Amino acid sequence: MDFQPTEDQRDLRAGVRGLLEGRYGREALRSAVDAAVDAGTAVDRGLWRELGGAGFFALRLPEAEGGVGLGLPEAVIVFEEAGRALVPGPLVATHLAAGVVPGAAAGTAVVTAFDLAGDLVAYLGEADAVLGAAVLPVGEPVRAADPLTPLHRVARPGGADACACVSAYVSEGALLTAALQVGSALRTVELAVRYAGEREQFGQPIGAFQAVKHLCAQMLVRAEVARTAVYAAAVTGDPGEAAGAKLLADEAAVRNARDCLQVHGGMGFTWEADVHLHLKRAWVRAEQWRTAAEAEELLAAELLHSAG
Repeated sequence: MDFQPTEDQRDLRAGVRGLLEGRYGREALRSAVDAAVDAGTAVDRGLWRELGGAGFFALRLPEAEGGVGLGLPEAVIVFEEAGRALVPGPLVATHLAAGVVPGAAAGTAVVTAFDLAGDLVAYLGEADAVLGAAVLPVGEPVRAADPLTPLHRVARPGGADACACVSAYVSEGALLTAALQVGSALRTVELAVRYAGEREQFGQPIGAFQAVKHLCAQMLVRAEVARTAVYAAAVTGDPGEAAGAKLLADEAAVRNARDCLQVHGGMGFTWEADVHLHLKRAWVRAEQWRTAAEAEELLAAELLHSAG
C-alpha cells in the first residue's frame, strides 16, 4: 500500500497553502488575535465563505450534490495546511456538517459541535448550528487558554440525544483534528529551525550547538511519525488507526510547540511570538473529538478483541 501523496494530492496541498498564505498570513493571524481579545470574535466570515468557495467544506461531498468528490486522504492534506496556518474556527465540525446543515458546504454557515468533554462548546457565540443538535443552545462565555478558540459553558442535551450529537462523527472528527495537529507540529519545526539559524550566541547561530540540533531533529521525527499515522488512517478508514493517529498527533503538536518555545528562549514567552499560539491551540485540540484517555481505551479494547 503506497501512502505517498499523488501528483494531484501534491497540487491540492500547494493550492491550499497558496490560498491560506495569501488570505491568512501572519498579519491576518495577528489581526485575528487582536480582534478576538478586543471583541471576542474569532471566525472571519469572509474567510469562511472563501474556504467554502474553494471546496474546503464540500471536499468529500459527491459532485452530484455540489461537492468536490474527493476522499478522506485529500481531506487530511487540506486540514494539515489549515493547521499549519492556525486558521481559527470550527473547521472540522463545519466540514462534517456539509450536506447535513444548510450552508455548511458553501461556508455561509458556521457549524460547531459538542466535541469537547464536559459542558464546554467552542465558537458557540459565532455558530449558526451545532452538529447533530436540533437547536442552538444558550451558553455562558468562559475564559479560554487560546484567544482564537472562544469557549461557552452550556447545558447539554441529555441521555441518548447527547451521544447522538457526536457519536456518528467521532472517528472522522478525531482524524481531521489530528491532521490539524500535524500541520501545527510541522510549522513549529519550521519556526524553531528558522530561529535557530538567525539567533546568535558566542559569535555563531544557536543552531550550531548540538543540544539545539538534537531538539529540532526530535521535533521533525515526532511530526513525521504523526503525519505518517494520519495518512495511513485516512487510507484505511479504521477507527482504531484514527485513534492512534490522534494520540501521536496530539503529542507531536504539544511537545513540538513546547520545544519550539525552548529554542526561542525568553522570546518564545512573549505575546509577539507565534509559538504560544500554536501551543495553546494544540492544548485545545488535544481535548477535542477524542482525548488521549479515550483513544487509549479504544486501542486497548481492540487489542483485547484481537487477542481473544
